[in-house]
Amino acid sequence: MSRFSLEGRRALVTGANAGIGQAIAVGLAEAGAAVVCAGRRDCDETLALVAAAGGRAEPLALDFADPMAAKGVFEGEGFDILVNNAGIIRRADSVDYAEADWDDVMDVNLKALFFTCQAFAREVLSRGGGGRIVNIASLLSFQGGVRVPAYTASKHGVAGLTKILANEWAGRGLNVNAIAPGYIETANTEALRADPERSKAILDRIPAGRWGAAEDIAGTAVFLCSPAAAYIHGAVLNVDGGWLAR
Repeated sequence: MSRFSLEGRRALVTGANAGIGQAIAVGLAEAGAAVVCAGRRDCDETLALVAAAGGRAEPLALDFADPMAAKGVFEGEGFDILVNNAGIIRRADSVDYAEADWDDVMDVNLKALFFTCQAFAREVLSRGGGGRIVNIASLLSFQGGVRVPAYTASKHGVAGLTKILANEWAGRGLNVNAIAPGYIETANTEALRADPERSKAILDRIPAGRWGAAEDIAGTAVFLCSPAAAYIHGAVLNVDGGWLAR
C-alpha cells in the first residue's frame, strides 16, 4: 500500500459543505478514506463530488455555535482522522467590536475546536492511538490582520492548541498538526478578489503569483493524514504561495 494511501481510514471533516472543507473531504475520499462531511448547512454538493470521484461519504449535521456539538460523535464510530475546518469571521474596527461577535467567533473557531479534539482523542487514545488531527489555522495565526480581532485571536489560539495537544498526545500515537492557508479562492475572500487594488496588493506579495486553490490545502491535509507524515507532530504548515517568506 502507498505511504500516501488512506484506505481503511474513517475521517470526519467539519465545515465540509464548501470551500476548503469541501476540497479536503473530496481529497481524503480520493485517497481512500470513508468521509463523514459535517456542517451546519447541507453537504449535498460535497457528497456528489465525492461520489463522482469514486469515493465514499455521508453527511452529519453539526452546528458549532454549540461548542460541545461533537461531544458524543466519535464514541464507538471507528474514526481515525479529524479535520477541524469549521470557522467564522466577523469584521469591525477594534474600537467598535461587539462582545457578541467576539464570543461567537471564539466559540466556533477555538472553543469548539478544542472540545472536538478532546472528544476525538478520548476515543482514539482509549484504543491505543493511531489517529490524526489536522486543524485549519490561518496566516493570522502569525500576523495581526486588520478589523478581525476575534478571528486573529482565535487563529493564534488554534496554533497554540495544536502544539500543546501534540506535546500531550504524540507519544500516545495521535498526531496533531495544523495547516495555515494563505489567500485562497473561496467565498471568504470574494470581496478581496473583487477589489482591484486590494487584489493586486495581495498578488504582488505572493511569490507564487496566484491565489491559492482549495485543492492546494486538500493535498496538504491528505499528506498530514497519511503514513508518510507519521513523524510530524505539532507543525503549523504554511500553504500560502510563499506569502510569509516575503
